[in-house]
Amino acid sequence: MQHFSIETIAAWDRFYRGNFMNSLSGFKSASLIGTINQDQQLNLAIFSNIVHLGADPALIGFINRPLAAAPHTIENIQSTGEYTINLITANMVRAAHQTSAKYEKGVSEFDAVGLTPVFEEGIIAPFVAESPVRYALKYEQTIPIERNGTFLVIGSVQHMYVQEKLIQEDGFLSLAEADIITSLGLDGYYKTQLIERLPYAKAK
Repeated sequence: MQHFSIETIAAWDRFYRGNFMNSLSGFKSASLIGTINQDQQLNLAIFSNIVHLGADPALIGFINRPLAAAPHTIENIQSTGEYTINLITANMVRAAHQTSAKYEKGVSEFDAVGLTPVFEEGIIAPFVAESPVRYALKYEQTIPIERNGTFLVIGSVQHMYVQEKLIQEDGFLSLAEADIITSLGLDGYYKTQLIERLPYAKAK
């Protein structure tokens, strides 16, 4: 097994270091966050750092990069108080990945990458029509991470839209049946397969 010190890592090429460190935390969910600004312009961006924070209340968090690098999503969320999260299927991967490009503020990623915005009654933020699992959130708070200038954005789940065939009797969502993907590093996407479901673990 090869050893790497922090001094070695610091000397690496920027993109090599980014790929390596982004892979180190393992497979991550990848989802599209849909927002709208006060001028009714739509925004769509892929995020691979979305995390479940609790079921009651139902809270979801994601890490937003420093504002200079990724301003539009967090600006829209803070100004409207709403956003959507849309899971990505295998046949959406190329379009979803393309949303990471730095488009000008007035350009809708929906139009740029060929995904379809859809709206539900009473929700101002756009969903992605192609996604089989999508949900709307109310913005709750932003926690700055001073060490690297990023932000933990927290929202509470308000509405969920899920293909019925994916919902199991106990509430488990069989995402593999919908070809929901996972991600690794900066640009790697994988299909998933259920190994098994195990009973609640108890000390023996």
